[in-house]
Amino acid sequence: MPAANLDPGQRNPADAAPTDSYHPADPLRVHRGGTWRAGIVEAVSPRTATVTYRPTNAPGTAVDALTGPYVASRTDTGPQLDRADTPILTRLQSRLSQQTQPNPGRAGSGTGEPGLPTAGSLP
Repeated sequence: MPAANLDPGQRNPADAAPTDSYHPADPLRVHRGGTWRAGIVEAVSPRTATVTYRPTNAPGTAVDALTGPYVASRTDTGPQLDRADTPILTRLQSRLSQQTQPNPGRAGSGTGEPGLPTAGSLP
């Protein structure tokens, strides 16, 4: 993948896909800490993609919102992120069903309490 060899500042802007061209559960590469790492899209907007990624080689993940030059599609597997036993469509359907179920304390959950916006309500 060309992006894996380039720093985001060196990438041709025309080669960076718009962040809203990605979809939840899409596998991608994330440029953080001077290197490209495996990640998964959580949510997108016209300007950023919220992704879960492996920040180091140690166990654990991080979540960050990144602009187009800092993300790129990937076709290889990310063993700690990708669930080989669960097809991508099943993962997407699972995430979508979680977003549509009421959650106390979240805005729009019907509780009348202020809370965090849901992923679907973010710009």
